[in-house]
Amino acid sequence: MTHKRHSLQPKATKKHRPDRSQKNKHLPPRNVEEFFALPERIQDIYTRVTHAISKMRTDGASLPQAAKDYGVSHRQVQRFGGKALRKQKNGRYVAKVRDSLLRVLVILTLEGLREIAVIDSRQATLLADYWNAVQRYVETGDASALRKFGGKDITDADGKRVRLLTDLHELDRLGSAGVLSFESLYARAA
Repeated sequence: MTHKRHSLQPKATKKHRPDRSQKNKHLPPRNVEEFFALPERIQDIYTRVTHAISKMRTDGASLPQAAKDYGVSHRQVQRFGGKALRKQKNGRYVAKVRDSLLRVLVILTLEGLREIAVIDSRQATLLADYWNAVQRYVETGDASALRKFGGKDITDADGKRVRLLTDLHELDRLGSAGVLSFESLYARAA
């Protein structure tokens, strides 16, 4: 029986694999500090991803179509919004009924516009519906859609409640001051 001689040379070392933070240096933010610590370009991509996922949820858009509509790749949607997606048996991705992706949105207060971070897609939807009602009131004077928001709050990422402003006199005042422009619900408050 012959024994193979073991080489006395050191074993080849494995290539060093960078840890996750180096490999994916831009991970989905978990709080508002992490969001604003991202480069502006990545903040924009992340925000577009949340829009794409919302479109998939509300309109039933496919992942490639929603990504195209918001100017991001489907890989970016999967990378930043993967926990909000579910892969079906046929291999297609659909948005979950709700998600906990961080969204930095603008809310209306007595002092004007203020940024608020939410981590519940239902809160983001409620705020979007509220903004639609405010816009309808400002453009047409019809306050009927605003009535359903009377006494309602938005819960931010820290668990604080922020009351939705429905007082018509205050809305008129803010509108006259030029606060109520509708470039984007997701725009930064000035």
